[in-house]
Amino acid sequence: MVINFICWPSTKLAWISALLLNLVMMIQVHGQPPSSGFISIDCGLRNRSSYNDSATGLRFDPDGGFVEGGMIKKISHEFMDAAENEQQKTLRSFPDGSRNCYTLPSTIGKKYLLRATFTYGNYDGLNKTLDGSLFLFGLHIGVNSWATVNLTNWDDTSLVRNEVLTVAPSNSLSACLVNLGSGIPFISSLELRPLEDTMYPFVNTSVSISLLSRTRFGNVTNFITRYPTDKYDRFWDSDSTSYPGINLSTTNKVESLPGNNFFNIPSVIMQNALTVDMNFSRSRIIISPPEHPNLDTKNMQVLPIFHFAEINGSNPNRRFDIYGAGELLFSDFSPSRFRVDSMHQNGRFLPYADGSFLLNKTGSSTLKPLINAIETYYLVRMDKLTTDSEDVNYMKEVKNHYNLTRINWNGDPCSPREYSWEGLTCDYSKSNQNPRVVSVNLSASGLKGGLAISFMNMVSLENLDLSHNNLTGAIPDYQLKSLKILNLSNNQLVGPIPDSILQRVQAGLLDLRLEGNPICSEVKDTYCSNKKNNTIQTMLITVVVPVVVVAILVLMCIIGKLCWKGKSDHEDYAMYEEETSLHVDLRRFTYIELKLITNDFQSIIGKGGFGIVYHGKLENGDEVAVKVLMETSIAESTDFFPEVQTLSKVHHKNLVTLKGYCQNKKCLALIYDFMSRGNLQQLIRGGDDYSLNWEQRLHIALDAAQGLEYLHESCTPSIVHRDVKTPNILLDKNLVGIISDFGLSRAFNDAHTHISTVAAGTLGYLDPEYHATFQLTVKTDVYSFGIVLLEIITGQPPVLMEPQTFHLPNWVRHKIAMGNIHDIVDKRLLDQYDASSLQSVVDLAMNCVENAAIHRPTMTEVVSRLKALLPVVSSEKLSVSASTGSMNPMDAEIRRQFQLTISGVSNEENSFQSGYGGGMSELIHLSGR
Repeated sequence: MVINFICWPSTKLAWISALLLNLVMMIQVHGQPPSSGFISIDCGLRNRSSYNDSATGLRFDPDGGFVEGGMIKKISHEFMDAAENEQQKTLRSFPDGSRNCYTLPSTIGKKYLLRATFTYGNYDGLNKTLDGSLFLFGLHIGVNSWATVNLTNWDDTSLVRNEVLTVAPSNSLSACLVNLGSGIPFISSLELRPLEDTMYPFVNTSVSISLLSRTRFGNVTNFITRYPTDKYDRFWDSDSTSYPGINLSTTNKVESLPGNNFFNIPSVIMQNALTVDMNFSRSRIIISPPEHPNLDTKNMQVLPIFHFAEINGSNPNRRFDIYGAGELLFSDFSPSRFRVDSMHQNGRFLPYADGSFLLNKTGSSTLKPLINAIETYYLVRMDKLTTDSEDVNYMKEVKNHYNLTRINWNGDPCSPREYSWEGLTCDYSKSNQNPRVVSVNLSASGLKGGLAISFMNMVSLENLDLSHNNLTGAIPDYQLKSLKILNLSNNQLVGPIPDSILQRVQAGLLDLRLEGNPICSEVKDTYCSNKKNNTIQTMLITVVVPVVVVAILVLMCIIGKLCWKGKSDHEDYAMYEEETSLHVDLRRFTYIELKLITNDFQSIIGKGGFGIVYHGKLENGDEVAVKVLMETSIAESTDFFPEVQTLSKVHHKNLVTLKGYCQNKKCLALIYDFMSRGNLQQLIRGGDDYSLNWEQRLHIALDAAQGLEYLHESCTPSIVHRDVKTPNILLDKNLVGIISDFGLSRAFNDAHTHISTVAAGTLGYLDPEYHATFQLTVKTDVYSFGIVLLEIITGQPPVLMEPQTFHLPNWVRHKIAMGNIHDIVDKRLLDQYDASSLQSVVDLAMNCVENAAIHRPTMTEVVSRLKALLPVVSSEKLSVSASTGSMNPMDAEIRRQFQLTISGVSNEENSFQSGYGGGMSELIHLSGR
């Protein structure tokens, strides 16, 4: 920095005064007092003493006072020297519990910047980031999902930052790490920075924003600019670009426009800018966030904030248009001289698209576009309701009163529902109201001391079970509000029983249980009765009697089998035909007819847990497959009737045709069209006598996709197959793919976004999000279809066992990371495939197996993309229309150029890209780090 001094009379005194003032300010900044509201936590710090960070002077504290549980760890010794700061060297991991939360003090309604950092550093010696397996965990801000920390195939030493701007919902703010079953969550540091109430006006109680990229431009020496330059400790990555980028700078102070204190950008950030050489007329800015590895941006909603200041010393004429997400955002913009213009569309979020923005010089402008800084955030919805604040406070009082250390008793007691506290039952029935605690079960939890009064202040509590503990003293005179069951049995409580409780018991409003307490030595009422004998009698009835009955039934079966042994195997089953039919428009076969069709069940063509599939031939010569349910499974069958009902209603060329069924007490069977080429799994991995070529594989994939698309889009209600896999894709004599086996199918109406039901599907094909949410959607089938696509490409099973266990998507990622994409291709293809086609199918497959359902395509999109890869499809069918919504008018040439840039097609102009020597269009690439 250059400082110019101009002397006049008495300047010496003035100069000394100014110097002293600057010195005082520097001391205040570098010696940041705790009262400023900054909270800086070094997670896993081994000793209890705080320290001042060498780069910023900010004090970092150990995390013990902010979190419960977890294990203190440090990164591998070999990575210590590569650590950028002290916080990277230690961490806290959370191998236990599904959710672990840090609780930070805050002021209700105040805006904060919350930042979490993660450096794996191979702390566990397992090399988890590079072993090819999925390594990710969730990050929540309070009860709402903030981000997914995805470290898959990420360098051990790299630091990952996640930052969110949010409003504190109460006097504490929680940051929670969520175990998604794909790696142990951990954290290196956590920082909380208060913001001014006027800043980022679009952040409110229902909308938070997570940082995607924050970059300053120009010739900047510091890799990262943060505190004390930015008093809010925002991180500004530097981007200095080579030709045709031109760096501008000034020593003049750049201030905010009067009344504009929404962002408070430091002057030093705005004193540098980037423009382009005079031979170019436009600049393209690409948001490429390095702090978010493996970030899926497909459905992301982003908010760009552009910071401009004219720092050209002359009287400039600089005007330009700003484009993003396929539309004109700001027209004919001219930055103010030495004043900060922060441009955003009133908090409007845009689709991420390709993550680029275009600055285009207008016809009347003399100078080319410039930019000083840009912030880009993505939307974090704060739509989940927290537990009623009174219930939260009372449950925390109970936790402290009894010193409870249950693993998942942190964070919000009821929300999100899947992470509610163990032993609590909450009422979620009122969708627009905060959930309330209605039941607390702390039986046999080692409780000691007196009864906590907090329980009886919970106005929605109906059931309280504190039995089998070591509670002492008298029962307080509770003014019970909603309690219906109070179980205090088997403790050390003494009398008397308060009248307020006795009155509710006598009125039949309360079920009180006190047996096993000293109080009952003097009281012989029903709530003190010894129910042990009754319990034993009940146990005898509920356990012994069924055992005797089962034994008798087994004995009868053995006798029956012995008697059956001498009978003919061709006993007439006619007497077992069901009298009532299924009322479906299908032929009903008798057992005798099945015997004739299958030639007495001689030709077996398949077996499974359901039973056996036989080859058969109808009277007219049509070949059929007869799936016969095993006799031992008939009584327990839940698949047969749903499959008949489903298949009787669906008719599509790529769905198996049901010819009829047999409904016999001794035999349940389904009769299908016979598929002479077996199933896809057999053809992919069944031997070397025949191998599908690349085009045949794509056609079969398209066939299966079209069948699933019909189930999802054309059936009313929509049908989810739930067990999409290669054995369930049959092939006719022309190798046309046919979807079969609808035994697990479920239908749902448009009014429902999901179905909660029992687990379904096959290992290796199961949707990971289903396990986390128990929400079944059509995207469950999309995930399974993605696994099928990967099998078609690789010839490998969904789970590989040697030399180590791999899930197929992880194996593909690992192979590509270690070599090239051709290493994953089925060797039986003999390299006879189109490389670009392969890349497209791999991309599609990996899209389908995204962990989050929202990021997966629909089956309609899958069909469209597969059609585009097959030469038999006409160009008209290949075109995919895109709805762009309303747009501001754009000049035709600008529209053409913008479409060229977002599609990656180079035009006639020269180009540049930060960190890349080859040519794209005139480009500023925000690669940040």
